[in-house]
Amino acid sequence: MDKRIADLAEAVAGIPDNATVMIGGFGGSGAPIELIHALIDRYLATGSPKNLTVINNNAGNGHVGIAAMIEQGMVAKMVCSFPRSADPRVFTEKYLAGEIALELVPQGTLAERIRAGGAGIPAFYTPTGFGTDLAKGKPVAEFDGRSYVQERWLRADFALIKAEIGDHLGNLTYRMAARNFAPLMATAATRTIAQVSQVVEPGGIDPEAVVTPGIFVDAVVSVPHPAQEEDLNRAKVTHPEVAA
Repeated sequence: MDKRIADLAEAVAGIPDNATVMIGGFGGSGAPIELIHALIDRYLATGSPKNLTVINNNAGNGHVGIAAMIEQGMVAKMVCSFPRSADPRVFTEKYLAGEIALELVPQGTLAERIRAGGAGIPAFYTPTGFGTDLAKGKPVAEFDGRSYVQERWLRADFALIKAEIGDHLGNLTYRMAARNFAPLMATAATRTIAQVSQVVEPGGIDPEAVVTPGIFVDAVVSVPHPAQEEDLNRAKVTHPEVAA
């Protein structure tokens, strides 16, 4: 039952080519930067994993985190709400060159598709997107005089998330807005890997404070001082570092 993993490299070692990976975060808030960079380092060392489908709220910023994964050519498809955010140049260039696919999903629909995946609900109806290009090819039904679009669940092979406190059993709490998509993603992935700022003994988290129960978490790796995406971008950090 002890779900602690020794280091970041071991935590991401089992992610194969062609996997679907949910990555927590809303912009930089809750983004598991260290797990993402460990995955990039593995790719640079071994050539794997590649051809990934990544599910996140946006498509990365600058040259770190998800943007760095895209820049290295690891990502075949993004499923997200906001592909153009503060500094989306990496995704934009790849997309315009036809080197990455995009499935654009309204933000609330994205969250509900992930929640449905975790709850075992294969499809649901929402009015969001009806009459737009996002609804093309999707079933439409009328309920009480209003048209709704059918949306399918989202599930993943892996979820990479960031939490504030985790215990040996995988129970997690989050820091403020960093909670965002992580609890939903943890339920919708076959294997959930969490980086946590603090690891405590079982019983070290008040049961009433647990947000993600350990049953949804497969691995916990300690990252006591996690980087913040915005800080890295302000410092013009690139991962991996490019020699001058």
